[in-house]
Amino acid sequence: MTGQTSPKAPPRAAEAPDARDIRTQYAALCWRPALKGGAGVEVLLITSRDTGRWVIPKGWPIRDLNPEASAAREAWEEAGVEGEPDPHCLGLYSYDKGLGPERSPLPCVVAVYALKVRGLADRFPEKKQRRRKWFRPEKAARKVAEPELRALLSSLANWPGHEAAARG
Repeated sequence: MTGQTSPKAPPRAAEAPDARDIRTQYAALCWRPALKGGAGVEVLLITSRDTGRWVIPKGWPIRDLNPEASAAREAWEEAGVEGEPDPHCLGLYSYDKGLGPERSPLPCVVAVYALKVRGLADRFPEKKQRRRKWFRPEKAARKVAEPELRALLSSLANWPGHEAAARG
């Protein structure tokens, strides 16, 4: 992950996070028109580096980048995604990020930005550390651990304009 240059970056490993602090991260919900079955969209999930859980690309704010550009940079670094993010926040979810050797919990709120995938690179910074796979939104929702992210993924069937966006 990049961008630990922001004032909202996490504390250093030697510092214990304050449970009252809530940090912001930005994520990319990478999507494409469904290849099989015609209608709808597919979303890209990646595995986390530490636990191998299915997640979406996310990270800390990156200095000099707006939120959606930060999300797009994370999508490139973690999944090799090439595309343009939507400037409107699609939704939010929260989780506790484990930091340091003791995996001390740091509460985070993640702002999610839709990113229509134009292409996937064969080579990208975290290629050897992660897997990536396309899922229908309903199946992706069952794969992630965070309840709010699960609800966001489930809602994609009712995503306003996704049919037109998928064709365009």
